[in-house]
Amino acid sequence: MTHPPPIVARMHSHVERWTACADDRALFLRCYSMMTGNVFATAEGDGFGDRDWVVRLLHRFADYYFDGLDAFERAPESAPAVWRQAHRLAADPDAAPIQKLLLGVNAHINYDLVLTLVDLLEPEWGALSPEARGGRYEDHCRINDVIGRTIDAVQDEVVEPAMPFMAYVDRWLGPLDEALVSGVITRWREGVWRHAVAVLDAPTTASRDQLVRRVEAEALRTGGLVCPRARHL
Repeated sequence: MTHPPPIVARMHSHVERWTACADDRALFLRCYSMMTGNVFATAEGDGFGDRDWVVRLLHRFADYYFDGLDAFERAPESAPAVWRQAHRLAADPDAAPIQKLLLGVNAHINYDLVLTLVDLLEPEWGALSPEARGGRYEDHCRINDVIGRTIDAVQDEVVEPAMPFMAYVDRWLGPLDEALVSGVITRWREGVWRHAVAVLDAPTTASRDQLVRRVEAEALRTGGLVCPRARHL
């Protein structure tokens, strides 16, 4: 790509501003911008079965991030609970940078991505054949491959500058640490797909809303496992 897509440029703008004022929300957003840029680059080639669907997903996914951010900056209690948790931890000087990064990843994947998939799939879900539904799932899984290929760069460019000792961990473990992180994210994203399908197949609005609340509750619990301090934010 000669120029980054507008949503990636918007991410870069926030990262630059936050980095300049030592706002650790830049940790997650820089990681997210790298992942998003690489998915866009893959979509420009033949990396996905339905390029247009993946591009729509990227834009809707980013909408959820920026809508949550805008809500938090306008009135924190109006933001989703998982994002209140992530943004507040980012301001905690006693939390480790890797925890701040992972709280953002958790909120965006384990909560936002469920809602994003529901938004994109709902208009077509009833009309999709089993084969077409499988194609959507395959494109969802192909993004895992892009994430896996990006993790090493995230470690080098985001994590190690914030936590220099991680360079020693990287050299000691070799590719094992990247494989472990990639495996965790892949498992999260597999659960996300199951949650989205459950919401789509919910028989009533009430049961659907209950499932969404359960998704957020699970994401909050995951955040508390990543960083016990986050349970009190």
